[in-house]
Amino acid sequence: MTKRVAIFLSGGGSNMRALVEDMTGDHPARPCVIVSNVADAGGIAWAKARGIATEVVDHKPFQGDRAAFEAELSSRLAAHAPDIICLAGFMRKLTAGFTDAWAGRMINIHPSLLPFYKGLHTHARALEAGDKVHGCTVHEVTAALDDGPILGQARVPVLAGDTADDLAKRVLVQEHRLYPAVLRRFAAGDRSLLTLDS
Repeated sequence: MTKRVAIFLSGGGSNMRALVEDMTGDHPARPCVIVSNVADAGGIAWAKARGIATEVVDHKPFQGDRAAFEAELSSRLAAHAPDIICLAGFMRKLTAGFTDAWAGRMINIHPSLLPFYKGLHTHARALEAGDKVHGCTVHEVTAALDDGPILGQARVPVLAGDTADDLAKRVLVQEHRLYPAVLRRFAAGDRSLLTLDS
């Protein structure tokens, strides 16, 4: 049975696009809705232009009440009946109330080789640490930030003279390879670790 995938984003959605463009042919999943907390997110416009259902739940009216925000997210999701949620640059931290309900069915991509550099500014932090290798990770989502079982990693060499922007661009190329490959396996029930090298 084909899995239904909801993709959450807050911006342009380049990882969402990579996922959607891969969900064709013999892929075991299809996108059912693109969700954003930002009405004018580029990823929402892209999805609408391709006839994919979209939902926008602005977090601002729920300031200080994450449970109410997440209840609205859940309400909007219900109509689309997703089997899997993919976080793709969704810049809101989800609480245990939401993540526990989706345990084992929600994945995220993070721009570092977890468990290193959870949170923001990962590329600058890798450079400051003098790392020779950096990369990205796809993992199952838990209530802990950038935690949960690791499903895949792609490694990128750190080059002499790299800036954080240089590194970010090279890591993003690998994100667009890794996330679709992991989702394809995850939707088919394969949670073994996938490792890619650039």
